[in-house]
Amino acid sequence: MPIGLIGKKIGMTSLFDADGRSVACTVIQAGPCVVTQVKTEDTDGYRAVQMGFGERKEKNTPKPLQGHFKKSGTTPKSKLVEFRDMGVDSETTYEVGQELNITDLFEEGQFVDVVGTSKGKGFQGVVKRYNFGGVGQATHGQHNRLRAPGSIGASSYPSRVFKGMRMAGRMGGNRVKVKNLRVEKMMPEANIIVVSGAIPGANNSTILIQR
Repeated sequence: MPIGLIGKKIGMTSLFDADGRSVACTVIQAGPCVVTQVKTEDTDGYRAVQMGFGERKEKNTPKPLQGHFKKSGTTPKSKLVEFRDMGVDSETTYEVGQELNITDLFEEGQFVDVVGTSKGKGFQGVVKRYNFGGVGQATHGQHNRLRAPGSIGASSYPSRVFKGMRMAGRMGGNRVKVKNLRVEKMMPEANIIVVSGAIPGANNSTILIQR
């Protein structure tokens, strides 16, 4: 089977394990996903499985995508993601229009990776962005500089600021992968999978869950 599914982050909860310990968990609605295209080396130059997730109104779907979904025999989907060949068994075959669910890929106790987009925090200073300590003491002439970055460069040489200097700027909104989260519980009837720990992104954001 392909290496993952498209899903939606529902929120966080906690479960008790066999030893009675409370485990913080994230609830994910993963699938059902529909195979909308199968790419091969002969036709596209690489192997990949394109899958769609979530419903989309036809009137809000561009005409080229309407034709794409009609060709694959499915309704318009809100998200399209390609899962490229990364060690997948070369004998595995997929059919356009095939529906995949969590039971096709995952099982309880398995470890998975989750990819999401972290929450955007806008323009932030160095204290929040990089955990700087600020200038420090409020005496010795310091005024309103507790969260300042301090000196950023040398003197006459090299007379410039090096690339990569940690400074204030846009924070968050990045693609983040969290590895080795344990599948604590699965509810196939509702397409729900519960994994240990936290995953990036806000509630209702799109995520990828990979094995």
